[in-house]
Amino acid sequence: MTTRSWQNLTSAGGEGRPSVVALGGGHGLAATLSALRRITDRVTAVVGVADDGGSSGRLRADFGVLPPGDLRMALAALCTDDAWGRTWNRVLQHRFAGDGDLAGHALGNLLITALWEVTGDPVTGLDWVATLLQSQGRVLPCSAVPLDIVADVRGYDAANPQDIHQVRGQVAVATASGQITRIMLEPADPPACPQALAAIAEADAIVMGPGSWYTSVLPHLLIPELGTALAGASAQRIMVLNLAQRSDPETAGAALDQHLGFLTQLVPTMRFDVVVADPSHLSSPRETEVLEAACRHLGATLMVEPVSYAHGARPGYHDPARLAIALEAAMALPAR
Repeated sequence: MTTRSWQNLTSAGGEGRPSVVALGGGHGLAATLSALRRITDRVTAVVGVADDGGSSGRLRADFGVLPPGDLRMALAALCTDDAWGRTWNRVLQHRFAGDGDLAGHALGNLLITALWEVTGDPVTGLDWVATLLQSQGRVLPCSAVPLDIVADVRGYDAANPQDIHQVRGQVAVATASGQITRIMLEPADPPACPQALAAIAEADAIVMGPGSWYTSVLPHLLIPELGTALAGASAQRIMVLNLAQRSDPETAGAALDQHLGFLTQLVPTMRFDVVVADPSHLSSPRETEVLEAACRHLGATLMVEPVSYAHGARPGYHDPARLAIALEAAMALPAR
């Protein structure tokens, strides 16, 4: 891969700011997007579409649409920090109370679903929502068809701890007890969103993570076209690791190097340039050495930067302001 620097990035495209693609879902992707919009207005979010719980799961089942919840959160994260943006952020995230038919639905999920019905196209509908919100970036689904995550779990049955049990559905996988040994998608060969592939091809930087490791971050790599595009991208590829084991119950008890080891096991050909980790997880030189070795296996440089909230505020969540500083520094490193 050719060497790219922050100076190269800021001049790419002639607009003075880098073009960045961020992949993931849920609160992790929202934190990344909130950080990236402090750096550039050329942001594209590529969002997972496997959610089958809550409001998203209900709309998916009732209307046969993509689950809109993570897409809604990404749109909200890209709202500007002014009166218009803050108001629409609250409107999108508003969730109806009570026990009627609307109870539990987020208004943004309903708005997105309505625009999908009106326009007949997931990408066009999301673009219309982004225009209404005056979003600082674009939000795209990773695929135009709803996906299901399937996992092999060892120890799911406590009475038979070595047996492998297959668990189906994002919510079931995220809450399964035991150790996940493999994840798959159904359908196994879903079509990637063409606009997402185009954004990756044109990106100066690509960011994955943080987020639920098995159900939000890694499934993108299992979409064949998307995985191929990511593996072949000339962009600076950055992985942001989770802050705390408790922030991702799916990987509770697993060290950060094991997170990367599972990624390598899942997609042996995938490479990254930079892996960002918070210093709170590296309490000894030995832990740092082990994580550095796992990063080298991915072709990446380990960057240790504080990306959590200061003074213990909001433990387990990334601070978008600090994360923005780390991502800007990661983009400035030479690609390997």
